[in-house]
Amino acid sequence: MGFLSGKKALIVGVANNKSIAYGIAKQMAEQGAEIALTYQSDKLKSRVEKIADELGCKIVLPLDVTSDEQIEAVFSALSANWDELNILVHSVAFAPREELDGRMIEASSRAGFAMAHDISAYSLTALTKAGYSLLKAGNGAVLTLSYLGAERAVPNYNVMGIAKASLEATVRYLAADLGQDGIRVNAVSAGPIRTLAAAGIKDFRSMLDKAALATPLRRNVTITEVGNTAAFLCSDLASGITGEITYVDGGYNITAST
Repeated sequence: MGFLSGKKALIVGVANNKSIAYGIAKQMAEQGAEIALTYQSDKLKSRVEKIADELGCKIVLPLDVTSDEQIEAVFSALSANWDELNILVHSVAFAPREELDGRMIEASSRAGFAMAHDISAYSLTALTKAGYSLLKAGNGAVLTLSYLGAERAVPNYNVMGIAKASLEATVRYLAADLGQDGIRVNAVSAGPIRTLAAAGIKDFRSMLDKAALATPLRRNVTITEVGNTAAFLCSDLASGITGEITYVDGGYNITAST
């Protein structure tokens, strides 16, 4: 019997079995959580359904986080199956590829900035707002995924770093607001991991290699390690933790290397 036994968890952002969201969903399922998953588009539907079968997940729903109507539909569907939501995992980030290449002064656009913030940061508020009643009923734990680029200038990360900074501020403001309702809000700042989303960052392989050499552990972290920390933060074992950004990066954030 795992430490998430009896918990109901919605995981947003699973794309394939190499994504960080998959690592979180897998570790939560192994700790006994009942999982619901979403998929962004029909292109990803079959992949997510395959993962759902693997994890014993019976609820798989479409969700484009830029659509308030789809967000509301997800929580309406959950309400029909669950009377509470104990865990909400937000693992969603996007910026146009051309915004993540070269000098920020040349790559940035108003449209790209707005899109990055809408999808990567505002969507956390939108999901939490729509799921508020279920989360309140379940003394819910909300978790999102960030990266060190939120506080340091990482080459080619550009507007995504600014969006992640916005996301981390959102964690603090939501935590301050929702604590009175018994809802906790935290983030995991993961080290670089080879995922589909990371492929859009120029010279990402070089970023991986440099991080592996610079971390105190002398290696990169895995989606399983991120998943383990996420499972802990969303469990009753972490009942006194909210508004925190927890680093799972092999210690890279404490070093002088960039």
